[in-house]
Amino acid sequence: MSLVRDALDRAGAAGFTISSEPPAGALLGVLSAAVPPGGRILEIGTGAGVGLAWLVEGLGGRLDVEVRSVERDPRLGGLAAAGDWPENVTLHEGDILEILDSLGTFDLIFADAEGGKWQGLDRTIATLAPGGHLLVDDMATGHEQTVRVRDTLLAHPDLIAVELPCGTGLILATRRR
Repeated sequence: MSLVRDALDRAGAAGFTISSEPPAGALLGVLSAAVPPGGRILEIGTGAGVGLAWLVEGLGGRLDVEVRSVERDPRLGGLAAAGDWPENVTLHEGDILEILDSLGTFDLIFADAEGGKWQGLDRTIATLAPGGHLLVDDMATGHEQTVRVRDTLLAHPDLIAVELPCGTGLILATRRR
């Protein structure tokens, strides 16, 4: 758990208070462990790298899984870039909506930013491989955008989804094969 601890330390030192909470992080680790050999993971919204650290820790040292994380804010991207990431991790700085279509498909997507979740959710779903998992957090609020995302995921014909009432509220969806 040193990657997670280091990312939490970076976040704390920078005053970044909205990192992935332990319930979401633990689930990210479990889901990343299930990614098939040669699979691909995408995190949308790197922040200080806490969620990314959970994803990488869940892989248990596997380097056969490509992990990509996208952060729009250069300051936060710099915090995450200070981490000691393995060679299979690629950090992108930019707007996910500008690069998403060029990234291919993924076996696991963690949508933790407005872009790709509040805007462009249909495009995020389209990049999910058959049998792939999509985890969306911060779903416990009654905010109009959150309600729309929730309704879309739970009713989408290509997904089977469940709400998980822990942390800030999670929805886990799997793309039907």
